[in-house]
Amino acid sequence: MRIGIDARAILNPEKSAPSGVAHYVWHLIKNLLEIDRDNQYVLFFDFKVRDKDVKKFTRENVKIKFFPFSDYKKYMPGAYSEILGMATYAREKLDVLHSTSPLYRVPASYRGKIVTTFYDFAPYRVPDLFPRLSTAKLKALYGFMAKKSDRIIAVSESTKKDAREFLKFPEEKISVVHNGIDRRFFEECSTPAEKIKKDYKINGKYILFLGTLEPRKNLTRVLEGFSRFKNNFQGKFDYQLVVAGKRGWLFKEYFQMAKDLGIENDVIFTGYVGGDDLKPLYCHAEFFVMPSLWEGFGQTIVEAMACGAPCLVSKVASIPEIAGDAALYVDPHDTEGIGKAMAELAGDKNLREKLSAAGKEQAKKFSWGKCAKQTLDVYRNI
Repeated sequence: MRIGIDARAILNPEKSAPSGVAHYVWHLIKNLLEIDRDNQYVLFFDFKVRDKDVKKFTRENVKIKFFPFSDYKKYMPGAYSEILGMATYAREKLDVLHSTSPLYRVPASYRGKIVTTFYDFAPYRVPDLFPRLSTAKLKALYGFMAKKSDRIIAVSESTKKDAREFLKFPEEKISVVHNGIDRRFFEECSTPAEKIKKDYKINGKYILFLGTLEPRKNLTRVLEGFSRFKNNFQGKFDYQLVVAGKRGWLFKEYFQMAKDLGIENDVIFTGYVGGDDLKPLYCHAEFFVMPSLWEGFGQTIVEAMACGAPCLVSKVASIPEIAGDAALYVDPHDTEGIGKAMAELAGDKNLREKLSAAGKEQAKKFSWGKCAKQTLDVYRNI
């Protein structure tokens, strides 16, 4: 087979791709190339990406192709984008084209076989958590790519259910392929707690929240719940809340909210955390909190579990499917309940140890190797 993969989410010079999509595409391609030497792969990148950056993908069965334009430039007329995009794909005579997100629109005139990965349907389930224009645009892209696709890959059963409900996509043409997890999260943490705390100005024990600072992650209620936790159990627990993640829509509200609640001295906003700092932040946290309002998969939850961090999560969408019995669940709309759950975890060492052990076992169910193998099966079936 000759398989094309839209790889624009990674090595994106405009940095506009959602980090979760980039993470998925990077690991999917890396693992596909490790397990498959028989099929030919054509990886499509933005034309601005430097040759040296794509050398890591060089294999005998891999061709690197650059789009002759940038989809991200607002001044690029849609008609030219359609024509040049179509020409780029047509020259490669692909058996299967994998659109790694419905955000990466395939030209309307393209007639080859298409597989599209869908992550979540938050714009449909919780539209108020997005800017109105953004919601309309996302729904239009989802609908268009569903009509163009011969098969959909859903990253969870929850996403599959939503694809059937909102896009009316045939169940038999939806394949559930869970995301994986980098094996390094299972390794012993070599960074001492003292170092990571010094680097991020953490004074003692901390609760970790990690995710994009945007409404769907429910950070507002995390802050309110933490405030209740501090006020209702004042003097009993001395904890800080570490909020790690890049700035998203309405992020400024969270800084002001921490001040309004009187907890600004106990809340640390680290900004985006990646590389070597991510794992030790998980490992040395007393517990991880993610009562998200909607998740298609919940990558950070799996990472936290693999690192042994007890998890406090919401019982919505895909999260129970992914976390299983290895987490403490809360109603994401109940700030008092979130505060009480924080106190429960803070005060019960046995519960933390139980969830830590269970989480490590649960996280082992997910691997990028399995994800790549199941994705390759989808290509073959189509």
